[in-house]
Amino acid sequence: MSKLFIVTGANGHLGNSIIRILRNQNHLVRGLVLPSDSIKMLTNLGVQIYKGDVRKLETLEPLFDISNLDQVPEEIIVIHTAGIVSITAKKNPLMESVNIDGTRNLADLSLKYHVNKFIYVSSVHAIPEKENNEVITEVDSFDPDLVQGPYAKTKAIATQYVLDRVNDGLNAIVVHPSGIIGPYDFGKAHMTMMFEDYLNGYLTSRINGAYDFVDVRDVASGIIQSSVSGKIGSCYILSGHQTALKDFFNRLRIMSGKKLRINVLPMWFAKLSAPLAELYYKIRKLPPIYTAYSLYTLQSNSNFSHEKAYHDLNYTPRSFDETLYDTMKWLVQENRIKRLRVIHFIKALTPIKKL
Repeated sequence: MSKLFIVTGANGHLGNSIIRILRNQNHLVRGLVLPSDSIKMLTNLGVQIYKGDVRKLETLEPLFDISNLDQVPEEIIVIHTAGIVSITAKKNPLMESVNIDGTRNLADLSLKYHVNKFIYVSSVHAIPEKENNEVITEVDSFDPDLVQGPYAKTKAIATQYVLDRVNDGLNAIVVHPSGIIGPYDFGKAHMTMMFEDYLNGYLTSRINGAYDFVDVRDVASGIIQSSVSGKIGSCYILSGHQTALKDFFNRLRIMSGKKLRINVLPMWFAKLSAPLAELYYKIRKLPPIYTAYSLYTLQSNSNFSHEKAYHDLNYTPRSFDETLYDTMKWLVQENRIKRLRVIHFIKALTPIKKL
């Protein structure tokens, strides 16, 4: 029998991208989704679907029950991707409960059921920033007081808990993705919304800033490989390409063939208007892509090194242009981008190669 992978946050951008690779490798996959989530996509991928809530232990126990399997799996590997990502500066009790308590629950159950590997998806935000664009590498301890923003603090607390449980026998590995972009985001993640809003003509302003963006498929591959060659108790940064927003939008404009102008806002004005931008997206019932915290992030040091992942996981992110192009292709196929010039998207109308 193939390995059994338990993937939390199975419907999420990263979760479903991981599952696509695992199913193509013929592994048995159990996916955890919220009771209210649609299961259509996962059913089509051939996933065993379990409905539950990471905050509620009793809904998680069935994930680990292998008594109904004909054969004992070679390995049981938990990949914990479920979490709430927030770029707001306000504390969110739900985010704290999901990100911290949910991670504790999964780690404790993985130890109780003697899983072979527990892969925790943390974030580069959990790692303290360095000054003067100094290269940021992995650290071996995490302190919420050393990072900025409620989201980063929850990830720091949860990451330290996972590493502490290694001392109790948990075979845990931590990965730190940077800013995830790419196809297969069936929800409304912040970066996907930025693609959509710009290419549909809604996003007309930006600031001068930069960040490290990484393809979701590369992160998914790195996570799966960490279950094979990753070292227990180790952390791995899974970053991509540090890119200025000016270059980001210029590439999108050229690739799409759309004559889209984008204004550059002074930082003082962007900070002043950030609350109004958050209100605008709240009215649209969408996650904001422009907040005081996102402004801080885009001005922060995002010079993340993935050298350790390269050596241990053979991790090599694809080109940034490939990611941008494939993301637009997928958004076209999902009818989420309008009014495209066909000459630029003849190739985009062909199916995206399966993971």
